Amino acid sequence: MPELPEVEVTRRSFAERIRGARVLSAAMGKPLRWPLGIEPGMLAGRTVREVGRRGKYLLLWMDDGVLLIHLGMSGSLNFSSQLPPPGAHDHFDLVTSAGTLRLHDPRRFGAVVWAESEHADPARKLLAGLGMEPLGEDFDAARFHAGLKLRRAPIKQVLLAGDVVVGVGNIYASEVLFLAGIRPTVRASRLSRIRTDRLHAAIREVLARAVERGGSTLRDFSNAFGETGHFQLEAAVYGRAAQPCGRCGTPIRLIRQGQRSTFFCPECQA
Repeated sequence: MPELPEVEVTRRSFAERIRGARVLSAAMGKPLRWPLGIEPGMLAGRTVREVGRRGKYLLLWMDDGVLLIHLGMSGSLNFSSQLPPPGAHDHFDLVTSAGTLRLHDPRRFGAVVWAESEHADPARKLLAGLGMEPLGEDFDAARFHAGLKLRRAPIKQVLLAGDVVVGVGNIYASEVLFLAGIRPTVRASRLSRIRTDRLHAAIREVLARAVERGGSTLRDFSNAFGETGHFQLEAAVYGRAAQPCGRCGTPIRLIRQGQRSTFFCPECQA
């Protein structure tokens, strides 16, 4: 599943190219998770002002309204002035004066949704429950600590929930907990301020590094120009079960939490 770094990498790969472009036409393929909300043809004539991101949602702000795009479990965007005719797994085309933005999503868990603004439904409902942006200025260490104090679940599952901080997906949750020296099964509310400060810094460091490396490509992720990510090649614990820890040599352990794989070092993480 594309996580925050992959979505941010995708955004950066086409945001400048599409900024200021005029929408010529739009077309939907098979139904996605939620309806678009307007007839695709009604997007024609609008201008793309900016491409932003909130959590794992891409926001295409236009001169009138905003288009929200979610990549779901297997989605990816392609942006080009020369694309072949849509295939069976291509479900949305936004044709602009700068090129065509296409959503490719074999499993169709993605979404393209129109709203009058990010504060109007359905955008408001989709974005309302999201936590702090880990790469943004509002990711405050004190607020982060206060939010964790209210949660009795294991810290790994709290990070995945996304209501305290967004975007720390399964790969990155294992990595940030290793960097912070925190065992994934520790109850979030039991973490001291010193430990949550370490975790806060680790989240920023790991996610920023993942964006720099182009995200993680475990199966088929690529950015809007078809380029794959490389962060997975330098993961410290994720996907390394039974391999020696790079710090202490102890074999990396694999456990299941909430039906998700968790990797950690039993010696370095307490």
